[in-house]
Parts: sequence; structure tokens; C-alpha cells
Amino acid sequence: MNVCPGDVVCRSVPARSMYQEYYNMSVIQDHYRFAKGLTQDQLQERLHSRAGLSSLSLVFLAICGVIILENLLVLVAVFRNKKFHTAMFFFIGNLAFSDLLAGSAYIANILLSGPQTFRLAPVEWFVREGTAFIALAASVFSLLAIAIERYVAITKVKVYGSNKTCRMFLLIGACWVTSVLLGGLPIMGWNCMGSLPACSAVLPLYSKRYILFVVTIFSVILLSIVILYVRIYLIVRSSHREAASSPAYALLKTVTIVLGVFIACWLPAFCVLLLDTSCRMASCPVLARADVFFGFATLNSALNPLIYTLRSRDMRREFLRVLCCWGLLPRGGGGGGAGADRCAGPLKSSSSMEHCTDRHEHQHQATPIMQECTTCV
Repeated sequence: MNVCPGDVVCRSVPARSMYQEYYNMSVIQDHYRFAKGLTQDQLQERLHSRAGLSSLSLVFLAICGVIILENLLVLVAVFRNKKFHTAMFFFIGNLAFSDLLAGSAYIANILLSGPQTFRLAPVEWFVREGTAFIALAASVFSLLAIAIERYVAITKVKVYGSNKTCRMFLLIGACWVTSVLLGGLPIMGWNCMGSLPACSAVLPLYSKRYILFVVTIFSVILLSIVILYVRIYLIVRSSHREAASSPAYALLKTVTIVLGVFIACWLPAFCVLLLDTSCRMASCPVLARADVFFGFATLNSALNPLIYTLRSRDMRREFLRVLCCWGLLPRGGGGGGAGADRCAGPLKSSSSMEHCTDRHEHQHQATPIMQECTTCV
């Protein structure tokens, strides 16, 4: 063994014994002390700190609670109403499920951070961080899947043929398999255990190369979404017939909101992670506040339901009916029984997406997955 900067002992861990180190409780302390540039006294202070959750952590916990409630409403609405058993709504439901897991994983991450971090074995630390990475990656891949579906819909390419359902669920399955592989790489061996200088300052058991790889993947996804939405914009603008219709303007508005919110939420976190790959904590103090940027990125999971579903009046009505069933809204009230209508009244199509869905379902009642009508957004 040799000595690294900061008087932290560097262990040379053979590959065959690396997984044995996953249960070594002192590994977390060594990595955090080196990555964060802590002295032994500072480390002991963190180890024995009895401080509770900060006000910022409490705010993020509240936001995560909203994320879980919002996305649970989306899932219940899509599940209980056959009107929403269409390709577009299945993709939205997949996005809602990934965002719900992202909110749950971030709650666990907050509760197991601070002094609790040093009570974790490396394998537990990898599960804590990997779960958050998997959930957030699935959310990003779901956004890409929705962008692909909308591009296919606007170009009227019939990818949903006789085996349309199989193809749709294969795309959803690929989203989750890729996310699990991406988030599980560190626990499978791509980490910096045994090589402290290669460690991330923000995530001290993760390799800087892995961080760079993840940021590159997400950047490629972002670029792909931009390209797809630009293509959609150009197609709609080039069609005088569609440009004059309300669905086209609704599509452009949705695209602008989605793209703007995605970039606003994720770009700061990407920048911090990129900085982490080339800068140490002492030289870049902003890395010490990385949790704020990750929390801000999680806001995307709270905003996605608003962007993708609350623009649909039928979905809003279904939300109210679900809340009534849960007893969170009164079934009656002022306004001539408006509350009861919200709880039990039949859905009436009101937005461009729903008009299109109804028209298609009357023509093909036996095949609920949209084939042609997904041009409506």
C-alpha cells in the first residue's frame, strides 16, 4: 500500500478481491476523505454529527412527495380509463412511472445522506446512487421515446402495424434495460475502488471516466431530442394546411415547453458533472453544492406530468375523478352538483389529442393502439 495526497492511504485492490471490498465499512471513509479533501478531524466531525435534515433537504423531500403524487395520478388515470389505452398515453405512462421512481429514489438518497453515508457499506452506497441513476436515466430515455413517437406520428410513418403493441412495449422495455445497465455499471465493476485519484469528487466511489461516459450519453440524448423536435417544427411549418390548424400550434407550443424545461433542469447538473471530471473539490468549490443541482434536475420529474398530461382536458377531468374516488375532493358542492359531475360524469373529448383518439377508436374499436391519429398532440 502507498500514501496518497492528503495522507489518505491508497489501497491497491486486485480485481479478484474488489467485490470483497464492497463490504468493507472503512472504504467509504477513505474515499470521502480523499475526494472531499477532508482532514481527519473534519471526517470525525461528520461521522459523529447529530444534525438533522437541512431546510433545503426538507424542501426537496416535499417536492419529491409532489412528484410521487402527480405521477401516481397519471398512472392511475391511464390504467383505469380505456380511453387512454393508446400508444401516446402508454409512453406517457412509462414516463410517469420512471419519474415516480426518480422521486422515490431521491427521497431514499436524502434520508441516507449526511452522517448516514458513513454507516453504509460500499455495496449499499452503490445501490443508493445506482437506483437514482437508473430512475433518472429511465426518465430521460422516456423523453426520447416520446420524441421519437411524436416524430413518427407527425411524419405519418406507420410503425404500429399488426404487431404494433409488441413494438411499442419493446421500445419501453429497451428504455428500462438500457437504464438498468447504465446505472448498474459501477456496482458491476466500473468504479474507482483501489484508485483514489481516479475518483469523482461529487460521487467518491464513482470513476471520473464513468461520470464522463454518463454525461456524454445524456448529452447525445439531449441533442437527439433537439434534432427530432426541430424536424417536427420544420415539417409543421412547411405544411400550410397543418400550420393553420390548432393541433399544429399546440404541438409547437408543447415542443417549446418540453425542450425549454428539459434543458433548464438538466443542463446545470450536466455542467457540474463535467466539471467534476476535470477539477478537484479544493479548486472548484461549486462541487460541494452538487446536491442542489441534482435536486433541481429532479424538478423535471415534477414538471413532466404538467407538460405531457395537464395540457389534456380529459386527463385533468380524470385526475379530478381519481381524487374524488380517493376522498381527496368532495363529491358534491356548489355550482349545481359540479363536484358530482367531476367524480362520475362521462368524459367528453375536448382537446386535439382526444378528438383524434375518439375518431380512430370509432373506426378500429378492436385495436386500441393508435396507428394514424397520433399526429394530434
